[in-house]
Amino acid sequence: MLSLLKIKNIALIDELQLEFSTGLNLLTGETGSGKSIIVDSLGALTGERLSSDLIKEGAANAQIEGLFSVRSNADLHQLFYESGIEAEDTRETEIIVRRELSANGRNRIFVNNQSVTQNFLKKIGAFLVDIHGQGEQATLFNPATHLEMLDEYANSAVLRKDVAEKYRELARIQKEIENLREDEAQKLQLLDILQFQVDEIGKANLKADEDETLEEEKRRLNNIEKLSTLSDESYLMLYENEEATIATLEKVVKRITELSEYESSFLDYSESLKTTQAVLEDLAISVRDFRNRLEFSPERLEEIENRLSEISRLKRKYGGTIEIVLTHFRESEERLKNIETAELREEELRKELEKAVKEYLKIATELHVKREKSARKFEKEIEANLKAVALEKARFEVRIDALDENELQNETSIKSFTTKGFDRIEFYFSANVGESVKPIARVASGGEASRLMLILKTTAKLSEFEKAMVFDEIDTGIGGRVAEAVGLKLKELAKTQQVLCVTHQPQIASLADQHFLVEKEAVKNRTKISVRELNESEQVEEIARMLTGKEITDTARRHAKEMLDING
Repeated sequence: MLSLLKIKNIALIDELQLEFSTGLNLLTGETGSGKSIIVDSLGALTGERLSSDLIKEGAANAQIEGLFSVRSNADLHQLFYESGIEAEDTRETEIIVRRELSANGRNRIFVNNQSVTQNFLKKIGAFLVDIHGQGEQATLFNPATHLEMLDEYANSAVLRKDVAEKYRELARIQKEIENLREDEAQKLQLLDILQFQVDEIGKANLKADEDETLEEEKRRLNNIEKLSTLSDESYLMLYENEEATIATLEKVVKRITELSEYESSFLDYSESLKTTQAVLEDLAISVRDFRNRLEFSPERLEEIENRLSEISRLKRKYGGTIEIVLTHFRESEERLKNIETAELREEELRKELEKAVKEYLKIATELHVKREKSARKFEKEIEANLKAVALEKARFEVRIDALDENELQNETSIKSFTTKGFDRIEFYFSANVGESVKPIARVASGGEASRLMLILKTTAKLSEFEKAMVFDEIDTGIGGRVAEAVGLKLKELAKTQQVLCVTHQPQIASLADQHFLVEKEAVKNRTKISVRELNESEQVEEIARMLTGKEITDTARRHAKEMLDING
């Protein structure tokens, strides 16, 4: 349930705070007053994208914050646990979601005051709010969404996951078989090309990072004189000169050691100086040995340059680095091996594919049976609920098109397999007596689509945890008795779920448990949006306005009061 919503510096909103209750919460106001800005802000708290362009003109930043109260849910708690976000594991869990936007494009998301990603917010958003927008009826016309709705009703998530895993394994084997056949078709060409490449790279006997090692040795050989001078001078300064560092340090060590016999505070320095002396002696020996090993070799320099030239040629030909060249070498070897053993490998893969198809069909068939069983129940519940929104004669069918058992055993049937099973599902509908059911896109008017969407969205088994259900102008295209029926359905839904609804229908507004008015006004040459909760007398005025428009009559007020009294 959404308890509190705060919005600051979003679009035309300076700052507002709304406290919602259980039941039916309604937002009304004239067209363009800013109702949808509030719904969009709420959508941002569920993980929807939010642009810095929404920041109020002249403001440097903006903020949206919501306080949600959610019943204990194992899946939601697991999401918090895996992400390291603190959340109370109690019967009622309070979740605070905050999004901050800045004009410089830096946007941040917080859940319970801990920074999170948009992906995490999307995951938990499904547990907090379910938003049905103005244009969502259009999704009803797309059969792809019908399968999702039926599976949601049938609670098929586990089977869907298993089917998807089996399909991915099946598709992987199929792809490998296709690659083998492609290689076989080009076998004569590929054999020569791949063999040449494998021989060429293999003969080079490349080593990882070899070019870097050779470049370092090349720099050393090209600077042999400078290295000799530096090492000679370093050794003299450290060891052999009259005032060599080690000799001088040795004298200091003796004096500090003697000094520490009289003043204990110098003991620590004495130990450190001895350590330094040992390090410098080791350095002197290393510099001397390095100098003795230095020897200019024109032959070795030429050998390195030739090797680097060969490596450079291979890198240009097969990739930008030795690692890429070696990867190409391994892949070419594998392809060569696959071509040479293609027949044997394909036979193995076909056996694997046969097994994968059987495993896929076993799970997909379970899913198909569950869909068939759920579809019949879904149809009855939809038709029963359509009566509640003034579609008493409407008929609704779920048509599941699937291959029969014999067709599924045919090798070509694999083409009809998907990560969601082998069913093709479409909803059919008829609102009038004597008319046969047809695809929704062909027969449902705007008003019918609005009501059908409401019923489809609310007929699925409600969550065991309470969340806010938001309907943004779902009553578009309806009025009169039909609007009243839709309102009663929303009121019924509000008995078990918190409902937030944006409406222009007075019949729906009169059913509100909590009624908010959204207003837009110009103040000091600036436009601003405000929201206030209406008391009973203010509700009468607002519903009267919705009935008659700008000029409110006494008759409209009486009618509005009657509507409120009846629904009170």
